[in-house]
Amino acid sequence: MATQEPAPSQGAHPRRPRVLLAASGSVAAIKFEALCRSVAEWADVRAVATTSALHFIDRASFPSVVALHTDDDEWSRWRRVGDEVLHIELRRWADALVIAPLSANTLAKIAGGLCDNLLTCVVRAWDYSKPVYVAPAMNTLMWDNPFTARHLGTVRELGVSVIPPVTKRLACGDHGNGAMAEPSEICRTLILFFGPQHL
Repeated sequence: MATQEPAPSQGAHPRRPRVLLAASGSVAAIKFEALCRSVAEWADVRAVATTSALHFIDRASFPSVVALHTDDDEWSRWRRVGDEVLHIELRRWADALVIAPLSANTLAKIAGGLCDNLLTCVVRAWDYSKPVYVAPAMNTLMWDNPFTARHLGTVRELGVSVIPPVTKRLACGDHGNGAMAEPSEICRTLILFFGPQHL
């Protein structure tokens, strides 16, 4: 369960959920902005994008209410011992982590324990008493590859919940399973966790 701050006393409303949304390098990252906008309607949102994901994200039109963090931000503000470490601060801040899209490459990194960018450092430092959801996106043959099944099994052992891909015509032109779940489905999954009172 996500770690929630207790609601203030005397009838005050509890704070909004804090959701860390992350995108890795997949064409499906073109939907990341829409996902951020949808979740930001009922939650406080911060976002992380890998360098590859930025190829598909229009930063100029990114929602102004969502802070977008990149690999360049990871150590740029750190000068001395005692300064904030971004991947630790993001982990502390968030009640839940969602990686959508999760590319085959980032899935393999997480399953292998690698942490060579901001996103994978957050995952490696994550407190798994709080939920992690991933929405894979990749070519059908990549999705059907035995490595993918092996890696998904490994991340599920960590407690990661997989929002499965769907079957449709993919960006590469192939038709098959591997397209990222729609942002509305990802948002619905989060609302089911946090509760409908946040609608």
